[in-house]
Amino acid sequence: MGKYVIKKSTKDTNQPYYFVLKADNGQVIATSEMYASKQGAINGIDSVKNNANSTTVDES
Repeated sequence: MGKYVIKKSTKDTNQPYYFVLKADNGQVIATSEMYASKQGAINGIDSVKNNANSTTVDES
């Protein structure tokens, strides 16, 4: 099963936190926007988890 990993960038000190979604093999399959706080990144993960089941695929 994949996992979310919260990371802290040293390049952007105003919004240093972001998260990545990793596949079972460790490959990064998604990267989030940047967040000002670790809690913001956690909230972003929660939002993805809550909305992922109800989304559709746009093939345009």
